[in-house]
Amino acid sequence: MKSLLSTIASILLIFNGLSAIYGGWHLITSPDGSSLQMPLIILDKSPFTDYYIPGIILFVANGIASLAVFVAILVKPRKLAWLISVQGAILTGWILIQVIMIQAVSPLHFIYGAVGVALIVVGRQITQSSRV
Repeated sequence: MKSLLSTIASILLIFNGLSAIYGGWHLITSPDGSSLQMPLIILDKSPFTDYYIPGIILFVANGIASLAVFVAILVKPRKLAWLISVQGAILTGWILIQVIMIQAVSPLHFIYGAVGVALIVVGRQITQSSRV
């Protein structure tokens, strides 16, 4: 069971990590959003005037961090379940804050929100299966 949960977490972390690095890099290198076809008007109700700072946060907090937790799965530290849950909380928090700031919801918010919640649940399940 623990192996299956680690595999699920690995897939979710790689998916989130690679897509966040891709998106974050594009936002950093094209802060006007043009490379991802994201108009700046999306940010009108947020504190940001361009995508540079959100791009950095996305790249680091969801991209690099997710891939670091995936590497941790391979190394198997004692706090593995906690790391997986925390990364899920970071992703879920990112999505919630994004929705609040832009005052809009897209299908991607539901997808990545579900990935975040799934990571939290998988981390908790790994903790539970370790106690048995």
